[in-house]
Amino acid sequence: MNAILKTSDNDNVVTCLRSLYKGDEVVADGLTFVVKEDIPQFHKMAIKDIKKGSPVLKYGQVIGLATRDINSGDYAHVHNIESTRGRGDKQEAVK
Repeated sequence: MNAILKTSDNDNVVTCLRSLYKGDEVVADGLTFVVKEDIPQFHKMAIKDIKKGSPVLKYGQVIGLATRDINSGDYAHVHNIESTRGRGDKQEAVK
């Protein structure tokens, strides 16, 4: 079984189908990524560098904005992503 799931060419994060650990290597789009920190099963890992304030894309959709720079291989979750879904004050940011 693949360790990660990427569903859209535009995604900059993938879903981890099993727990990943610092130093593990995973492959997406023919590229190898080194996991930079432990990531729980079904959480997200960045596969592209995402600058602070930039959209985070999963399933080809914006799921939030990076609250700090997120590097390829980093754990991507609430500590570095701010959700824009269901927030009337953030709707303008995701257009």
